Amino acid sequence: MARRRFPVNRRQARNPGRPRRRLSAWLEHHRETALETLRRLLRQPLATLMTVAAVAIALALPTALVVALDNLKTLGGDWRRSAAVSVFLRQDLDEAEGARLSERIAQRPQVEAVTLISRADGLAEFRAYSGLGGALDQLDENPLPVVLELQLRPSALEPARLAPFLATIEALPEVAFLREDAQWAQRFQAILGLLRAGVALLALLLGLGVLLVIGNTIRLEIENRRDEIHIMGLVGATNGFVRRRFLYSGAWYGLLGGLLAWLLVNLMVWLLADQAASLANLYQRGFALRGLGLADAALLLAGSALLGILGSWIAVGRHLDIDDER
Repeated sequence: MARRRFPVNRRQARNPGRPRRRLSAWLEHHRETALETLRRLLRQPLATLMTVAAVAIALALPTALVVALDNLKTLGGDWRRSAAVSVFLRQDLDEAEGARLSERIAQRPQVEAVTLISRADGLAEFRAYSGLGGALDQLDENPLPVVLELQLRPSALEPARLAPFLATIEALPEVAFLREDAQWAQRFQAILGLLRAGVALLALLLGLGVLLVIGNTIRLEIENRRDEIHIMGLVGATNGFVRRRFLYSGAWYGLLGGLLAWLLVNLMVWLLADQAASLANLYQRGFALRGLGLADAALLLAGSALLGILGSWIAVGRHLDIDDER
């Protein structure tokens, strides 16, 4: 039986390790280019520091606002409990029947948790906060009903969803009436949503500012190295080869700016930590300001480097287009 032959790339057959060597050389060239551009920036520290500081300030402002929003959400961490719906059961129902009803209600998608407050617990709480302990001692029996406290999910606090849910719960035969305390939580959530939208718009505007700062810096660097770029073109350097050096410069500007922004934000958190703790103590709350976590810091650095690359790409692309037209 004749052996079937397949087409073979003879060059690859003679040099099976050539693609690997080309990849290794390509990676080595990128490494050398990145280190060379970093050394070039460090040789002019004042100009580099001015650009990095401008980028850092533009990035630090929205980042600080994001940190403030996260801490504000944490400071109001009890808003879900404050948004509870108190369901008062009929007077003739005991704790066992209340527990069965709580299990049924807990299965609803709008409900995050259900807490059963027995008659004895309700009376003890009322005694502690009302100051009417002497009057309560005169009662022959506990007049308070069993109460179910419902913690709702944030999505259930929207007015369009909350009203039908409350109507359904109030229509249950075991329920006498209910009290809903979610209005302030709805307002708090709406305020947070508005602030998030404002921070997103501000971050977009300042991100454009970072693009302009880095793009203008790269444009000036291109003008200063115009003769060098021209000579590189004469000896056969491609546009990609020329562009690569400036892209790494932009990436370094963005990365160093993001790192400085991270340091500035954490410095602000450290400076305000004592005042925030003192304010929280006035409300009998244990609270500590939190800075950027590792994931948020990595996102900031990656985003700043990407902005630097994009700004450099725009500036270098414009320059190369002009050269091509000439």
